[in-house]
Amino acid sequence: MATLKDFRDERIRKLNELEALGINPYPATVKRDKQIFKIHKQFSHLEGQTLSVAGRIGNIRKFGKIAFMTVTDITGTLQLFLREEHVKPLNQQAGTIGMAQLSLLDTGDFISATGEVIKTKTGEISLDVSELQMITKALRPLPDAHDGFKNKEERLRRRYLDIATNKDVRERFLRRSVFWQATREYLILNGFVEINIPVLEAVAGGADANPFVTHMDALDQDFYLRISHELPLKRLIGAGYERVFDIGPRFRNEGLDDEHLPEHVAMEWYAAYWNWEDGMSFTQELVRYIVDHVWGKRQFTLPNGVEIDLGVDGQDFPRISFVSSIYNQFGIDVFNTRLEEVITVMAKHGIIATKTDNLSRCIDKLWKAIRKDINGPAFLVDIPVFLQPLAKKSAKDPRLTEQFNLLLAGTEACKAYSELNDPIDQYNRFVEQQKMRDEGDSEAMMMDIDFIEMLEYGMPATCGYGHSERLFWLLEGVTAREGVPFPQMRHEISEVTKSIYNL
Repeated sequence: MATLKDFRDERIRKLNELEALGINPYPATVKRDKQIFKIHKQFSHLEGQTLSVAGRIGNIRKFGKIAFMTVTDITGTLQLFLREEHVKPLNQQAGTIGMAQLSLLDTGDFISATGEVIKTKTGEISLDVSELQMITKALRPLPDAHDGFKNKEERLRRRYLDIATNKDVRERFLRRSVFWQATREYLILNGFVEINIPVLEAVAGGADANPFVTHMDALDQDFYLRISHELPLKRLIGAGYERVFDIGPRFRNEGLDDEHLPEHVAMEWYAAYWNWEDGMSFTQELVRYIVDHVWGKRQFTLPNGVEIDLGVDGQDFPRISFVSSIYNQFGIDVFNTRLEEVITVMAKHGIIATKTDNLSRCIDKLWKAIRKDINGPAFLVDIPVFLQPLAKKSAKDPRLTEQFNLLLAGTEACKAYSELNDPIDQYNRFVEQQKMRDEGDSEAMMMDIDFIEMLEYGMPATCGYGHSERLFWLLEGVTAREGVPFPQMRHEISEVTKSIYNL
């Protein structure tokens, strides 16, 4: 049975033969007039015209003096019809090959074809080829998407092959692009300004997460890869901008699972003179705008098989109380409890507590045990101050924050709140967080004294919001690793490649 190395050796032979004929198998200049979908869509107008297309060969069938090929680009697939008396012969100067050289082509090669747009006797829109140009010789055959490329780890490791052979995966990442385009578009339509902020930070803040650490040689100082966009964007609000946002990667040195990736794309916006109620109304509109543009629908089947409906414009998502949920489910009053009591309840319900878990972390774990069964959409409210060190206290109950989280599919798809702008209160909360870090909580926030200084110069009342591409994964119905083009994986090199390159 032929091995991958055998296939590669045969293709190398064909590559050498093309070069011996004076053909450059990797030219820089490619003839191309139209993407393939336009030929299908505009056939009545283009029929009879001579055009050039380019793409990857899907299959080759030769019958004596005629041949059929399919060529695929990102927009679709087109049949090529080749006749010996019609296709121009080998021309080294033009870089074209003739019918006599068809045996040197393989599936997976990239070609450019020029010819008349026709419809065959069987009614298939095709190109009656007069000129054929080799533009890339593929040295390895593509795997068969249905029979030979089912291993999940292999697909994720060589995602370029997964995308090349799997139309559903290819279209998923086009939707992912539209997801962020629609997000950006809606914010700009509503007066927000996109301002990119640093990825490297002297202090990692804005979220409960363990950061990655790197070293900058120029300053001989350690920096952190940002875990959130929050604190720099709020500095911009303090500087005088009224509505700002940024879209880009953030990094959290945490585990890999179906909902989390250490590196992922996220967006945060901040609006001066808004409070959390303003933010809730805007969030519903933003999410509906995004789903309308990406999927063209508001009803979804979530990864757990449950169906949800994001509703109609003007309809509010229901609200769920954090405090009441904990009490109703576990009998715990989060404001009047001890760590030992919470750990006992956790053990009774099979919830694991680690040695470094403090009271806040344990109460949060109780909530997560409830959250997993909430499909949403809904807004989580009544979140205690001790769980959110950056949010304003509620005017109605100072033990609570003016915060809301969007609940979908048993997880929190966004987080938003009225931003804390009292520098003294913020300093005291940072002190509490730093104490938690000193006691072993690596995800507690760091003291950011520069941010306190900014607040002392004054930042107006502000609402801030953030969602990551987890929102896309949920609505797309895929896991985190399936939802990004190139998920992080342990680095490996295949045995075939090692043998070829003597590694």
